[in-house]
Amino acid sequence: MSFTFSKDERLCSRRLIDRLYSEGHRLMAFPYSVQWMKVDGPCQVMIVAPKRKFRHAVDRNRVRRLTRECYRLRKDTFYAFLQEHGISIVFSMVYIHNEILTCEQLGQKMDRLLSVLEKDILQQQ
Repeated sequence: MSFTFSKDERLCSRRLIDRLYSEGHRLMAFPYSVQWMKVDGPCQVMIVAPKRKFRHAVDRNRVRRLTRECYRLRKDTFYAFLQEHGISIVFSMVYIHNEILTCEQLGQKMDRLLSVLEKDILQQQ
């Protein structure tokens, strides 16, 4: 699997986002709050850094960039899990911490987040 994060892996559909937040399942894996939902179609993700937490755009962009990078490097095992169980999901990751963590710290948190998400997906089946 390639370590890219292409356009078709990004959640952009307004209808799907509205449905995700109205019908989806929620979980917390600090420093992220995750909303997810099973769908037919490709697995897609949306990364959010709220303006309420980070007033400056440069900080929001940095949080999103670091999160995308951590997800991109770890998504191959997550996609293998989804394919193994024949599941496709869309999910959003909202960064809820007040401070920007380092890339190494976010990498560890992303590993934990994906394992918690896998457990929650299996419980909902």
